[in-house]
Amino acid sequence: MVQSEHHMIKLIKPYIEYEEVVEEFKDIFESGWFTKGRYVEEFKELLKEYTGAKHAFLTTSATTALSMCLKLLNIGVGDEVIVSDFSFPATANVVEDLGAIPVFADVDLESFNMLPSELEKKITPKTKAVIFVDALGNISGIHAIKAICQQHNIPLIEDAACAIGSSEYGIKSGNIADMTCFSFHPRKLLTTGEGGAITTNNDIWAERLEIKLNHGATVKDGKIDFVDFGYNFRMSEIQAVMGIKQLRRLDGIVDSRLQVRDQYIRALNPLGFVPQSIHDQVKYNVQSLVFLVPEGTIRDRLVEFLKMRNIESTLGTYSLSGTTYYAKKYDTIQQNGSYLENNTITLPCYWEVDVEEVVNNIKEFYEQQL
Repeated sequence: MVQSEHHMIKLIKPYIEYEEVVEEFKDIFESGWFTKGRYVEEFKELLKEYTGAKHAFLTTSATTALSMCLKLLNIGVGDEVIVSDFSFPATANVVEDLGAIPVFADVDLESFNMLPSELEKKITPKTKAVIFVDALGNISGIHAIKAICQQHNIPLIEDAACAIGSSEYGIKSGNIADMTCFSFHPRKLLTTGEGGAITTNNDIWAERLEIKLNHGATVKDGKIDFVDFGYNFRMSEIQAVMGIKQLRRLDGIVDSRLQVRDQYIRALNPLGFVPQSIHDQVKYNVQSLVFLVPEGTIRDRLVEFLKMRNIESTLGTYSLSGTTYYAKKYDTIQQNGSYLENNTITLPCYWEVDVEEVVNNIKEFYEQQL
């Protein structure tokens, strides 16, 4: 039975309410200090404390964060950057934008993350960086990738757009790769509307990031001097307030999403749905709850069926090498990434989602296929 239009079950709901931030918003408006203020500084300090990273910088998005990291490494025309194939296009777009070449590394069919064996095969003398994507928040395997990068002396950038709160071997995302980029987009479990961040433990890079993210400016003898060209990728005070509120209780948010994930797995496993594999030493934030659909399922039909029941769902994410632009330009379509794009589904996951209702509608879909 089709549900009421007012009963839409969304993929995710923000873990923040207006009442939580209204006093701080009032403070910002009364002070007239909308940027580079105390809330931005507090959010940066909390990010360092939470991730364990030595340095943190706030940006306008994960895309600008990734782009800034590549610019910092002086990556340009003809250079190669190896990227995980199963990701949102921004991961490759920032490489393409600089005239560099995105080299797509295929992913594991269980964890959905870059395969170490694929990385090894793709490294050449032109390789200037590796971008490891925590697929849908799953950080599994990043230490294995890091070891390969260290062996070849290649900088590792972690596209942790989805991974705030995830960890491997007890080390949180943000404190593993040479540079880590987060997203605070509305579909992330910590959102500032739009926004992002960079973390690093490298003092020299941190000094350069401080300048590059602020129009190339620094302060000398009490005066502003522009010692480099740079960008305005800054986060506002209002956004920072939102981030602070959620970051203070992020671990509780992650734990609640893991409970929802467990409910889905128990209910969908008998139907043949296979959850994204999480390594034993990983704490997964369940940024997106993604399953491989049962063999023989036409995923798009299931998504459309759920939509008719006012239940939002979508594909897992994209095989970058198979998108029209990159397939036409490079013709290096990755087999596993392509399979995952066509055979994964993202289901609603948040603290109050009616798992039983979602599962019952999925069961109805399969009953109608008989």
